[in-house]
Amino acid sequence: MARVGVVTFPGSNCDSDLRHAVDKTDGLSVVSVWHKQALPAVDAVLLPGGFSYGDYLRCGAIAQFSPVMKDVVDFAKKGGPVLGICNGFQILTETGLLPGALIRNRGLKFLCQDVFLKVEGRQTPFTTDLPRDRSIKVPIAHMEGNYVADVETLDRLEGEGQVLFRYDGGSPNGASRDIAGICSAGGNVVGLMPHPERVVDAAIGGTDGQGFFSSLAGALR
Repeated sequence: MARVGVVTFPGSNCDSDLRHAVDKTDGLSVVSVWHKQALPAVDAVLLPGGFSYGDYLRCGAIAQFSPVMKDVVDFAKKGGPVLGICNGFQILTETGLLPGALIRNRGLKFLCQDVFLKVEGRQTPFTTDLPRDRSIKVPIAHMEGNYVADVETLDRLEGEGQVLFRYDGGSPNGASRDIAGICSAGGNVVGLMPHPERVVDAAIGGTDGQGFFSSLAGALR
């Protein structure tokens, strides 16, 4: 069974949701990782949403210096699958594992709502089971979800198939080109603002997020 590390930082609040999503996926087992420890032997790493270090300075700016992140960066650079959700996405941009940045939402309001995502771009360890013939419904909950990058970077991301998710019907937060999630040049590092871990159970809102985790199970099989 593949071992999936879920990292908890001070201020994380979606780590338990991620552990639940992993735990209910056949072929995956959860390994809880505290930010001060070395990364144990795992097959994939998930960085949860929340407010690491209270979002002081910038979202993810302090978490990037947590001891575990050096190991996570090394793991990613060796091709290991890494998924960052919401604050996890922000942390990945701060470490440089993903390009661009997440800034304050257009309108300067915290957004908590369901959105529809179009799945596109290259296949990654987290997207092979996601449908491309329809949009998926996934919730967002963020204040700094407005994805920005320079035009050259945006063009490169689009040209290389690194834009994985777009808001269907327009971005609620002002994100450049309606981008909701991207991957690294190697395809093994993925970040997105919406929360797939919150829609893995029909009893609590839907199952459109299950494909992220079943994809990972298949990639690690």
